[in-house]
Amino acid sequence: MSKDEKNKDLSRRDFLQKGFRLTAALSLGGLGIFLAKDASSEDGLWQIDPSKCVQCGRCATHCVVTPSAVKCLHVFDMCGYCDLCGGYFRPEAKQLHTGAENQLCPTGAIKRNFVEDPFFQYEIIDELCIGCGKCVAGCDAFGNGSLQLQVSHDICVNCNQCAIATNCPADAFERVPSSKKNISKGFSGGEDV
Repeated sequence: MSKDEKNKDLSRRDFLQKGFRLTAALSLGGLGIFLAKDASSEDGLWQIDPSKCVQCGRCATHCVVTPSAVKCLHVFDMCGYCDLCGGYFRPEAKQLHTGAENQLCPTGAIKRNFVEDPFFQYEIIDELCIGCGKCVAGCDAFGNGSLQLQVSHDICVNCNQCAIATNCPADAFERVPSSKKNISKGFSGGEDV
């Protein structure tokens, strides 16, 4: 084997070794980024403090996810199961039935189910909810506040700087530990639900 052939063989060997090292370093770096992202989600997830929320509608329009990662959450323990639900019916509704003309929600995301006279259960259909807060405002005004906006963590991408939080006029967004996924107001004094 000539000297030139040995140099080519060495350079090929060096090239393969350096390529392998680079590939391993990039793989470990990617794993490090993945673990750091996972660890950062442990440091905090975005959530709404419902006692501060003013239902401004910006959750529906400022989220980077379409439709918004903010959804209405029904805290059943607080609900009065009212026949006349301020979060379900428009204030000017003439009749208390499920016709779209009577519903406050612009997307029909609340399903009204009869329980027994005069009680009804209101179920949120997450796929239809856009996080506009109209039902929450109605429930706060005429009910007991059992409808609340919360960040749905299966949809939220946990942005480093949440676009909604940046634009929230009430400063209602905060980082919470991942173990405390929802914050509730009212009956539980702001504890998890």
